Amino acid sequence: MSRFSVLLAGHVAPTPDLAIAIAGTRVIAADDGVRHAAALGVTPELWVGDFDSSPPRPAIEMTSLPREPYPRDKAMTDGEIAIEAALARGASRLLLVGALGGPRSDHAFAHLILALRYAARGIEVELFDGIERAWPLGPDRRCFDLVPGAQFSILKFSDVSGLTITGAKWPLEAVDLPFHSILTQSNEALGPITVSLRGGAALLLAQSDANVR
Repeated sequence: MSRFSVLLAGHVAPTPDLAIAIAGTRVIAADDGVRHAAALGVTPELWVGDFDSSPPRPAIEMTSLPREPYPRDKAMTDGEIAIEAALARGASRLLLVGALGGPRSDHAFAHLILALRYAARGIEVELFDGIERAWPLGPDRRCFDLVPGAQFSILKFSDVSGLTITGAKWPLEAVDLPFHSILTQSNEALGPITVSLRGGAALLLAQSDANVR
């Protein structure tokens, strides 16, 4: 199976939509991300990290999980290690659960950067916490099944070129934007939207009533 879910330490709402997204995937937990496993009804096949933020007393069903410990002083984050472990097991699609928030904003930022990195390598990546979803964008025209009124934003990580958005209250057609522009903040879907990006690094962040095809 090439679909993997990676449990990260950020906020997670165990909604039906999230349960559907995780269903049928193989699961790897990164450090404190293991605390989401019970609420999501999954058992990770591997638990990795330096365990500096994992529960001091994990649930009894977690004590027997296969673990790969790492030193606290290292050049990779626990989430990055978990993603690499999934790729080593043949992952071609990644669902990053608990990547969009939590007690540390720098961790959330790192997860967005990692999503862009692995998408650039041809890995299909989605971030989902049960409330919000995010997808790296590229030159291919993609359709996202948002419900009418759903809020979404394009988060830029560089200058972007050729940004096209259709099906939104504020559509765009092949627009070039500098990194510091916030023009793409808080748009509203009229229904399904399509997005394409000719150049640059960006993600679509949307409320949970969204799918991609």
